Amino acid sequence: MYKMTLPSPMGTLTLASDGTALTGLWIEGQKYFAPFLTADTKEAPQLPVFLQTAAWLDSYFSNDETLPPLPPLSPQGSAFRKAVWKLLLEVPAGETTTYGALAKTLQSRGIPASPQAVGGAVGHNPIAILIPCHRVVGADGSLTGYAGGLERKLFLLELEMKNRSR
Repeated sequence: MYKMTLPSPMGTLTLASDGTALTGLWIEGQKYFAPFLTADTKEAPQLPVFLQTAAWLDSYFSNDETLPPLPPLSPQGSAFRKAVWKLLLEVPAGETTTYGALAKTLQSRGIPASPQAVGGAVGHNPIAILIPCHRVVGADGSLTGYAGGLERKLFLLELEMKNRSR
């Protein structure tokens, strides 16, 4: 396992990789912070996947009109959580969805789901920002929980809306 830290407008980000794909991206101080990083995790800031992630994040935070391709992602979790995280990648930047809508989409694909179960998976997303869990809101459109904090969720949504309105 490899890691690196990266400054961002949201605070320090910690990235994790298996050497090929990104397995984690956490915002300093967020819930469920880097649960599988251990003392023997090696610092590897020049790892290609980290360089690709840093370039993507730089473009994202700079509000570039076009983003480079996402780096390879390999979040670790149950089959259900992986299905939710994969579905989050379908939510366009600058748009939001609800836990209920995600549950209905999963059900339409033959995956049993409830809004509460979806919420649990969204809340444990190990690759913040790139897997856009910040785009999920409550049924009434309210900003609901975000492991990185609601102020950071709002920051990300406003950043994406600014880019979308150009």
